[in-house]
Amino acid sequence: MTPSSPEPVTPETAFNLRRREILKLLPAAAVAALVPGILAAAVEEPLTSEQAATAYNNYYEFGFGKGDPARFVTAQADQDAWVISIDGLVETPLNLPLHEATRHFAVRRVVRRMRCVEGWSMNIPWNGFALGELLRLARPGQKARFVAFTSAADPARMPEVRKKSFPFPYREGLRLDEAMHPLAFLAIGAYDKDLLPQNGAPLRLVLPWKYGFKYAKAITKITLTAEQPKTTWNDYAPQEYGFYANVNPAVPHPRWQQDEEDFIGPEGVDRPERRPTLLFNGYDEVADLYAGMDLRRLY
Repeated sequence: MTPSSPEPVTPETAFNLRRREILKLLPAAAVAALVPGILAAAVEEPLTSEQAATAYNNYYEFGFGKGDPARFVTAQADQDAWVISIDGLVETPLNLPLHEATRHFAVRRVVRRMRCVEGWSMNIPWNGFALGELLRLARPGQKARFVAFTSAADPARMPEVRKKSFPFPYREGLRLDEAMHPLAFLAIGAYDKDLLPQNGAPLRLVLPWKYGFKYAKAITKITLTAEQPKTTWNDYAPQEYGFYANVNPAVPHPRWQQDEEDFIGPEGVDRPERRPTLLFNGYDEVADLYAGMDLRRLY
């Protein structure tokens, strides 16, 4: 997959490089005083190895072990035939072929941290476009407050769907303002290649300030609603999986530690780096979305 040419703005990688050069000229205390949280946001992490990112993941439609998605994928979804339905409280309902969507929006490369609620994290280069761009095409109605996502549940390709071993199809949801935030991203590729089936091809969410189970894969339907939608894990085990699922080291999980994490970097799963977990996974720019909210109760 070759991303289309972006608009004539400074590339993100060049901006980050220049930002690092500027930060080197300032004392750390001065930088922190100028922009709270900028030190965490400015850290340039190494990328997770492509092998780890494509072989160590959760995708229960293909199996419940970390290697199962890569092992049990039998066929790639047909990206050219993939259609995204957008309905509900929108002025322009859409049934949009994915290949047409990629012509509407400039496909760009972003590097984003991902933190799993299980206590491991990665840093992955994605190719795609902002979720908000797609939603604006459908023109959200005045009463729309939430966005619901439905994933594919194809028994012909997905063995666990055939077995009915879990409440498929997978469902996820966001508040509309979260979905419109510039960090909310729809990926069609990773590592400058077409997205692989085990990574949620042909279209998946990337929400770097939230835990990875919010990253709905193989999205077929997007519905705008006035009420908070039901989501798979929040419905299945609400004591463990909140609707918001913001990365928060202060909110423990019954089974996994949250104040620290194992970062899976260039050396893969066998040699992770133990490090502290950051609120919102270090993406402080989303903090205004939750002003005044009790982030322990609304986890």
